[in-house]
Amino acid sequence: MEFSMIFMISFSVLILCSSLAYGQVAMSTSPTPSPSPAPAPTPAYTNIKDLLSVAGPYHKFLGYLESTKLIDTFQIQANNTVEGITIFVPKDSAFKALKKPSLSNLTDDQFKSVLLYHALPRYYALADFNDLSEKGPISTLAGGQYTLQFNDESGTVRLDSGWSKTKVTSAVHTSKPVAVYQIDKVLLPEAIFGTDIPPTPAPAPALGIGPSADTPSAAKSEETGSSSKPSFSGSSSPRIMMNSGIWTQLVLAFLGGWLVLFF
Repeated sequence: MEFSMIFMISFSVLILCSSLAYGQVAMSTSPTPSPSPAPAPTPAYTNIKDLLSVAGPYHKFLGYLESTKLIDTFQIQANNTVEGITIFVPKDSAFKALKKPSLSNLTDDQFKSVLLYHALPRYYALADFNDLSEKGPISTLAGGQYTLQFNDESGTVRLDSGWSKTKVTSAVHTSKPVAVYQIDKVLLPEAIFGTDIPPTPAPAPALGIGPSADTPSAAKSEETGSSSKPSFSGSSSPRIMMNSGIWTQLVLAFLGGWLVLFF
């Protein structure tokens, strides 16, 4: 009796341990779900208006963008597209130095095209301009016909519009998706201003200033001028004329006396 009870208890313990071991093996062999990849971080929003307001003397360019409502176009390209934007911003002094041609003679659409011409519809770091110089003309935000030619000369990025030539003087902002570079001239597109580039005016010749009246050369010229003209003494010429007139009267009187005596 005791033996059968011990057997029953041992058999029950064996079955219990077997079930526990089988459960652990089943749990270990079940596939573990892989974690889902974390979403890519969203680029920080870049406010171009605030950036240009505090970055440098770009009030002219920013004012033109705001008056034409193109600041919204720049903002959408910067934050609502995958490509981003690259902006070439002239300093205020560049607009003041622009005398001819004048931007005031442009139509509203042409003026907007000039402003859009200062941006590329993609983000470009400084290192990317070396490749751009080998690709030929690059389209700007103004459209396909408004292109820029780039040339990287030992790290100096130069821009050629066909009318005006300038260079990047400093990197204002280079955090993707917005790149802002300062240039020293206003970009004038060939599609608007043509290819008849006015030559640089030659400096005006210095005006010749003649010697003053009290200089030695002037005094000498006066003396030379006076000596070259005929000079008359105050008494010689009238005296000769007076003497010849007296002799003429005497001869006439003598002849008249003879005529009276004989006739």
